[in-house]
Amino acid sequence: RKNGVTRETGFDITAASEVMAVLALASSREDLEQRLARVVVGRARDERFVTAAEFAAVSPMSVLLKDALLPNLVQTSEGGPALVHTGPFANLAHGCSSVLATRLALHFADDVVTEAGFGFDLGGEKFLQIKCRQAGLWPRCVVLAVSLRALKAHGGARRLASREPQPEALRAGLANLDHHLDAVERFGLPAVVAINAFEGDTDEEFALVEAHCAARAVACARCDAFRAGSQGALDLARAVAAAVDGGPTPEPRFLYPLEASYLEKMQAIARRVYGADDVHLELAARRELERFVEAGYDGLPVCMVKTPFSLTDKDERRGRPVGFTINVREVRLQAGAGFLVALTGELQTLPGLPKEPRGGIRLEHGRVRGLLQED
Repeated sequence: RKNGVTRETGFDITAASEVMAVLALASSREDLEQRLARVVVGRARDERFVTAAEFAAVSPMSVLLKDALLPNLVQTSEGGPALVHTGPFANLAHGCSSVLATRLALHFADDVVTEAGFGFDLGGEKFLQIKCRQAGLWPRCVVLAVSLRALKAHGGARRLASREPQPEALRAGLANLDHHLDAVERFGLPAVVAINAFEGDTDEEFALVEAHCAARAVACARCDAFRAGSQGALDLARAVAAAVDGGPTPEPRFLYPLEASYLEKMQAIARRVYGADDVHLELAARRELERFVEAGYDGLPVCMVKTPFSLTDKDERRGRPVGFTINVREVRLQAGAGFLVALTGELQTLPGLPKEPRGGIRLEHGRVRGLLQED
């Protein structure tokens, strides 16, 4: 008020932007315009929230997005249809393809398979509690994609060593699978475990996972689609078809009501999906939440920004950790998208950078080298 406003800015990866979420969750052109109008772009001097509608920016934004709103129809290498539309990452946003693409697929097919990125703790939870809630949809079953390598990593094996047979690490890593299966059950949905096959995987270790799933009465199938195409996914397809057709139609079941406080919503996710003891809100996050609620922006679902490498907010804690707290350092309002973003741990909304910077790009005899890893 005395010396003006200090401008603070930064970069977000496109997948984490609110416009991407608006595009993904819009159900029509009219809904797109309404969501764009609700986007909060700043605060007035009296601390009132200012929206895009007040700048007469909605129509120009809608024009820019009119073609982007249309789902993209592509095909697999075998000619199967696939809709690839929008790209919100599940560690930073709600992690699902667009509502329009899903509705279009449901209109033309009896069975539709869609992806919710990363683990069930990220993409799965947000698919159910944000996308399905807003779109009025609900799935028939959940397919949990696992690999022997990933399970061994969660059991303590190092990355390169996880490619070799390590039955003890695999047994220990099954606790992580159990956790995700427990989380799926809390939503009242049947699960099918898909074991993605890699070169070097052994029948003995496949059998360990299959026996573990059988003991839990959970369907399980190996998937070798990457190498063998559709023929490599037939067993998985049969298992999914049996789960979809063999049981009652699941009813929507959410972990929190929209009327709950934001802290209660975060606690429900952290405790019932991550296995945490509690959620800690840093002072800045608490103050922002108070401003949002005072301005009337309560009643929204929560989109957690969290590392995909752990159930906790720390990358290095693998397996099925216990006795931890999720730390929320910042909250952001995305009123157009229709949810509140809670940033946990140290995760930034501009990831995607390589561990090794590309400062090694160079010319060798007229050829560009160093663009790719190990180049």
